[in-house]
Amino acid sequence: MVASAGIIYALTIVLYSLSVLGYFIDFLQNNRKVNRIAFWLLSIVWMLQTLFFVIRALQYDRLPIITPFEGLFFYAWLLVSLSLIINWFFRVDFLVFFTNVVGFVMMAFSLFTPGGDVPSDLNELLISELLIVHVTLIMVGYAAFTIAFVFAALYVFQHHLLKQKRWGKRLLRLDNLPKMERFIFWMTTFGVPFMLLGFILGFVWASIQLSQLPWLDAKVIGSAVVLAVYSAYLYLWAVRHRRGYNMALFNIAGFMFVLINYFLSSELTDFHFWYF
Repeated sequence: MVASAGIIYALTIVLYSLSVLGYFIDFLQNNRKVNRIAFWLLSIVWMLQTLFFVIRALQYDRLPIITPFEGLFFYAWLLVSLSLIINWFFRVDFLVFFTNVVGFVMMAFSLFTPGGDVPSDLNELLISELLIVHVTLIMVGYAAFTIAFVFAALYVFQHHLLKQKRWGKRLLRLDNLPKMERFIFWMTTFGVPFMLLGFILGFVWASIQLSQLPWLDAKVIGSAVVLAVYSAYLYLWAVRHRRGYNMALFNIAGFMFVLINYFLSSELTDFHFWYF
């Protein structure tokens, strides 16, 4: 089972890289044939990722999202899933490409993290349904913010094309700016409740398992900042009716905080001691 999981993981990385390369060629040359090939490769990647999760779940008898390796892999799987679903229903050109550039980077990072199980001395503490729900909700929130970031980046890209009057096939394949704005708002609205619920459940788990709540932990503070930034975005959109280029930049800045919280604050945390 371990050997088969390793083969599936390696094959997933190879096919994922070929799919992203295909989407990149389509982005440069507007080659729809290559785009279709890249789409089917990505669909195979999703099936292989799902199979890998099933094998790992059977191998360790738990939902495989706890370790750093599993977290990055799960993040990439969520991005592939969301990009395929959104593209199926709304047909947004270039969304799948840019989303899966991020997804592939996460998969690449997973190569450099330990691929084993949770340390035996932490098994009793970490193998908890509450903790698994906490991690799942946080990761779904991160994935939604990533999609919102991609829409914001596409908005900025299209804004510059229009401002410079660079008409062409690439511009015609992009959706209109108001529709892009709505997608940014929808994905942010989707992500904030998941992030908030995950944040609350993390504190519930900590209150049960730990002697003292980690109010000043870097990861906790970072997550609170991420929630505050995206909540401010929703407030400006829904209450103050702010729109346009600056709001797209605001959302992109929010995603920078997500990356800082995911990677940098993980190096400074004492509370999430198993994770990085």
